[in-house]
Amino acid sequence: MHKIITTEQGKIEFCAYGSGTPLLFVHGGHSNCKESLFHKGFDTSRFMLVTPSRPGYGQTPLLPDHSPKHTAGLFIALLNELHIERAIVIGISAGGPTAIEIAATYPARVDKLILISAVTQKWMHETDVNYRRGKKLFNPSIERWSWALFRFFYFLFPRFMAKIMCRELSSAKNGTLHTDEVKELHDMIRKQRSHRGFVSDLDQDIPAETVAAVSCPTLIMHSLNDAVVHIDHARFALEHIKNSVLMTYDNHWGHLLWLGRESERPIADAISFIEKSQSP
Repeated sequence: MHKIITTEQGKIEFCAYGSGTPLLFVHGGHSNCKESLFHKGFDTSRFMLVTPSRPGYGQTPLLPDHSPKHTAGLFIALLNELHIERAIVIGISAGGPTAIEIAATYPARVDKLILISAVTQKWMHETDVNYRRGKKLFNPSIERWSWALFRFFYFLFPRFMAKIMCRELSSAKNGTLHTDEVKELHDMIRKQRSHRGFVSDLDQDIPAETVAAVSCPTLIMHSLNDAVVHIDHARFALEHIKNSVLMTYDNHWGHLLWLGRESERPIADAISFIEKSQSP
């Protein structure tokens, strides 16, 4: 199901399918409600997968107040419309601050929190090279053409472009890229756009006291080779969230824990955590 609805907190685009335990996915940068990579491994006969487009992505408008706190309120309003009382919240990459805000501000609505390669504090500063590059390449006035050009070259030279992207995502030494991984990455890229969301993500911040206010069982999942969101973000969350556990991975794809053949272990860990009846 793909819909655009107006809630008491504003307009929001979302996709929802499956039945069973509700999982609320808070997608990362350059993504939207059609993100499916991180749905891999979740049986839709056991789980209801709800993925909204964050403000500035897809067809969810970027409002003047596009803070993680406001986005958290928008997502809770969506759950109200869907008559979902409680959910397991999964925050991915730049979706981390919003996922944390949901768990911290609306504890009665969150059973568990999973943070995957997640931003948990100030991500970038104006002096950072990647900050300046991101503001230029993914400026709303040109991001459409940046993505079109990238997709064009990926179509022509898929393995070469996959290697380039792997170097951007991971600090691990380059290994063999399997054909199925190149295809899986291509499937993800074809759905991506930055719209007005990514330049907003670059300025995201979340107070340490908000992170510390999370009380639900929390699983923090991070690659030792993440070249996009440093593992210090995972350690920061572990230090501040009392009821939390950190699991690290020495995977080839770094930031994208759900990509490729090495994704089997983190997927199994996430499902095991969800099914666990007691706190970590």
